[in-house]
Amino acid sequence: MSGISSPNPKHVLEDGRFSIQHMKRKGITAMPRSHSHDQIELYFLCEGERVYFVDDRVVTVHKGELILIRPNQLHATASSEMAEFERILVNYDPLLLPDALQGENKWFHNQGYRMFRLTLREQDEVKQLLTRILDECLASRDYYESCAVALFTELMILLQRSEGVQFQQNGSAKPPLHDLVNNVAAHIREHHRETLTLEATAAHFFISPSYLSRVFHRLTGFHFREYILHIRMREAEQRLADSEERVQEIASTVGFEHLSHFNKTFKKATGLTPLQYRKQARSLRRPD
Repeated sequence: MSGISSPNPKHVLEDGRFSIQHMKRKGITAMPRSHSHDQIELYFLCEGERVYFVDDRVVTVHKGELILIRPNQLHATASSEMAEFERILVNYDPLLLPDALQGENKWFHNQGYRMFRLTLREQDEVKQLLTRILDECLASRDYYESCAVALFTELMILLQRSEGVQFQQNGSAKPPLHDLVNNVAAHIREHHRETLTLEATAAHFFISPSYLSRVFHRLTGFHFREYILHIRMREAEQRLADSEERVQEIASTVGFEHLSHFNKTFKKATGLTPLQYRKQARSLRRPD
């Protein structure tokens, strides 16, 4: 059972291109399922500890750390053993920033997320800037939206100058449970074209099916079967966009025995039939 210990309004600015929310929670919490945004997510953890599943990896965010999530990158958060936490969450359109701070490669280097391990001074500066943005939103005085964007630009410059940047958590101790879920996720990605069952996978890792099901869902936001379908759909999307393979060939390649099942699953996942998706993907790539 979780409880929100302080009001947590979400402030939306610039016609939906920027939002910020401050939240404190007590108790075990988790997203019901993984999700994504068409904007960049910035998550600064003021207190506590949180577990992210992002870029097909389990990542622990500790007090004073900040994580950026790439647009349209599927992710989920959950409690660690430390249930109480406080965070400030921002979603933003990078085009709000000056040209020099817009490029995704500048921030992500072809990865799905970027972790910032900040010095104590940087942590204090980040929290002060975010708090000033929240104060501007609450006061709503003249030009507060422009002021909020200017403060946020200062924060992003601070991050670019930070020396505590890391893309992975190399060198930090990870709980064995995180290693287990990372290894299971890697096993699914490697064998997703085959017939995978919860029971066989659990046996492969010498654990019970019920335990695997429970911890995999808690840390990733996916049920076991749901993650297999997610990986298959991701490969199918790539093949539809980048190859001339027939839909039936793609369905078989990514692990579907029946074309009808593939078509139904693909439309449920994307809102489009495979041929509609291929047409749309290619039209978006076509130069004006």
